[in-house]
Amino acid sequence: MDATTLAILLTVCLFAFLGSGLWIGMALAAVGFVAIETFTTRPSGLMFATSTWGANNSWSLTALPMFIWMGEVLFRSRLAEDMFKGLAPWMQRLPGRLLHTNVYGCGIFAAISGSSAATAATIGKMTIPELRRRGYDDFMVVGSLAGSGTLGLLIPPSIIMIVYGVAAQVSIARLFIAGVVPGIVLMLIFSGIVMVYAWMQPARIPPADAPMSFVQKLDQSRRLIPTVLLIVLVLGSIYGGYATPTESAVLGVVGSLILALATGGLTAETFWQSVTGAVRTSCMIGLILTGAAFMSTAMGLTGLPRLFADWISHMQLSQGALIAALTVVFIVMGCFIDGISMVVLTTSVILPAVQAAGIDLLWFGIFIVLVVEMAQITPPVGFNLYVLQSLARKNMGYVALAALPFFVGMIVMVVLVTVAPGLVTWLPEQMLGAK
Repeated sequence: MDATTLAILLTVCLFAFLGSGLWIGMALAAVGFVAIETFTTRPSGLMFATSTWGANNSWSLTALPMFIWMGEVLFRSRLAEDMFKGLAPWMQRLPGRLLHTNVYGCGIFAAISGSSAATAATIGKMTIPELRRRGYDDFMVVGSLAGSGTLGLLIPPSIIMIVYGVAAQVSIARLFIAGVVPGIVLMLIFSGIVMVYAWMQPARIPPADAPMSFVQKLDQSRRLIPTVLLIVLVLGSIYGGYATPTESAVLGVVGSLILALATGGLTAETFWQSVTGAVRTSCMIGLILTGAAFMSTAMGLTGLPRLFADWISHMQLSQGALIAALTVVFIVMGCFIDGISMVVLTTSVILPAVQAAGIDLLWFGIFIVLVVEMAQITPPVGFNLYVLQSLARKNMGYVALAALPFFVGMIVMVVLVTVAPGLVTWLPEQMLGAK
C-alpha cells in the first residue's frame, strides 16, 4: 500500500472516531491501534505501554499542571478588575480608547497564564460589562477579546510551548524567550486594528472620561504592581537563569495564591475549585499526549513520516511555500480539533519534513503557536469563540465575524516572522547564546 492510500485511510479512521464522540486522546490511540494491527507485525499492547511511559516520563511536563493551576487561581482572583482600573487612564487618548484595555490586559495576563481561554475569560468577565456600561460597541469589544485572548498561547509561559518543546525536543526556556518579541508585535498589531476601527467608525466610540493628571494616572497604575511582580517572579527567574520552567511554575503557583489571598479572591471554595479545574485540564492534556504518543509511534512504524518527508523533498518546495502550505493545513485542522491536539498530532509527521527543508525548530515552534492561535478563533471548534459566546451572550456567527479582523492580523504576523525570522531567534541568541 502506498503512502497516500495509507494516509487517507488513517485520516478517515481518525475523523470517524472523532465524529463518533470519542474523546480526542482515545481517538488518537485508536488510530494507532488500527495502524499497528493493520500495517505492521508489532505487538500493539507492548508498543502502547512503551510509548505511554515515554510520553509521560518527562520532567519538563511537570511544569504543565503547575502553570495550569496558576491560571486557575488567577482566574478566580480580582486581578482583572485591578488591571482594568490600572490600564484605563492610559488608554483614554488612544483611538479606540478603552477597547485597548482588552488588548493590553490580555497581553499582561498572558504573561502569568499559559492558557488562551483563561486569558479571554478572565479579562472578559470584567471588561465586557464595564465597556457595555460605558457605551462601547459589542462588535469590537467581543472581537478584541477573542483575538487578544490568543496572546495567552504566544506570550510565555505557554502551555502549547511546553507541549511542543517536549514533542520536538526543543528547549522550553528558549521557546519562552522566543515568544516575547512576536507576542509584543502581535499585541501592537491588535492595537492597530482597534485604532483603524475607531477611525472608520468614530460614532461607535464613546467620548473620553474626564482627564486625569499624570500623578492621578500613576496612582491608578499602582493596581498593576502585584501583577508585574508576579510576571517578574515567573519569567525573571527563567530568563535570569535562576530557575527552570518547572521551578518557575511552582514559584508562580505560590505567588498567585498569595496574590489571590491578598486581593480577597482566595477562599476555601475557590481554592478547591482551582485545584479541581487544574486536575481536569491536566488530565485532559495528559490523555491527549498519551494517545498522540502512541499514534506517533504507530506512524513511525508504518514509515509514514519518512515517506511524507521524502514527498516534500521531491516537490522541491521553497521554505516559504512549505510554510504557506502548512499554514493552510493548520487553519483547516483548527476547524475540527483543539490546539494541543493539533500540535501532538502533527509533530511526528511534519517535523522530519520541516528539518529536511532546513527550517529551525525553534522558529517553527513559534510558527506553530501562531497558527494554533488562529485555531482558537476558527469556528466551529475555536475555544475562544465558545468562551466569548458564553460571556457576551452572542451567537457563534457574531463572535466569529467580530474576531475576523484579528484573524487577519495573525496572518500578517505569520508573514512577518516568515520574512523576518530574527523576530523569533534574536532574543534567545542574545540571552542564551547561539544554539
